[in-house]
Amino acid sequence: MSQRSRTRPSGSTTALNEAYDTALLDLDGVVYAGGEAIAYAVESLNTARDAGMRLAYVTNNALRPPDTVAAHLTELGVPADPADVITSAQAVSRLIAEQLPQGSKVLVIGGDGLRIALRERGLEPVESADDDPAAVVQGYGGPDLAWGRFAEACYAINRGVPWFASNTDLTIPSARGIMPGNGAAVEVVRIATGAEPQVAGKPLPPMHRETILRTGAKRALVVGDRLDTDIEGAINGGVDSLLVLTGVTDAAGLLTAEPRHRPTYVDADLRGLLTGQPEVSEVADVTGAGGAAGAFRCGGWTAYVGGGALVLDGDGAALDGLRALCAAAWTDAGDGSCTRDAGKALAKLGL
Repeated sequence: MSQRSRTRPSGSTTALNEAYDTALLDLDGVVYAGGEAIAYAVESLNTARDAGMRLAYVTNNALRPPDTVAAHLTELGVPADPADVITSAQAVSRLIAEQLPQGSKVLVIGGDGLRIALRERGLEPVESADDDPAAVVQGYGGPDLAWGRFAEACYAINRGVPWFASNTDLTIPSARGIMPGNGAAVEVVRIATGAEPQVAGKPLPPMHRETILRTGAKRALVVGDRLDTDIEGAINGGVDSLLVLTGVTDAAGLLTAEPRHRPTYVDADLRGLLTGQPEVSEVADVTGAGGAAGAFRCGGWTAYVGGGALVLDGDGAALDGLRALCAAAWTDAGDGSCTRDAGKALAKLGL
């Protein structure tokens, strides 16, 4: 079954860390949140690596350079080298370097991660629109990025300078909750200039290309918490994906996923890397499901759409119930997004 026509989560009799050679892991909401390791992340990643799986950390956050990210991961208990980290700053710098001559000046609206990545590509970071930049690049600059930096970007863009953005994530998780991401800052400049940036980060192809070039992955598995970046990026790149429910996406959001946002596998956290995935099977005849688009069973649960609502019967592991519900909702929705009330069904699962 292709990713684009997915109507149910896939099963796997083989542990995912054995079925794939490389895990392309998002960071925020997957490995850590607010700088602290997420439950089970450290143990799961170390076990997967020790069993032979390569771990690569792929982040849309352009603020921190790879060596800083690798040091943070090592401090958390997951040993990592800078070469294991791929950032949207690297992807956007490659995109710019392919369009500008070596030595070109680039106005940076963001942090050190962007400046270091630009220098690696032979480009010169500058700080003012009056420095005669050949391009503007915008990436996440942290919560204290000054408003005047947006003004510098606007001055240059309004003079006709091309504009690039590392990514357009509207939000980013923090220890205190969800905060504005680079996408929110990009919107400020877009509104002020009427321009459109070239974007490199997930879910767009430049980020996936950067990741494959740097890792050499042959059988890659994208692991993420966001449908609109991690999962869509995996689908755009033609690779399988594992959604973990430790970050932005919750069970209700997963049920309403459009085809381009439907993951191959679903699990609670990174322990899902170390196990197989249960099969979701279609059930031919379910009493009371007359007229349903499809009834699906996973573990001890059966789910279908009947009477205008998602219905869940049975008992067992909550995740199995969620997988069955996904199959019913996605099948009923077809190429759209299922908006039927799933509150009762999810309440049965405690989700």
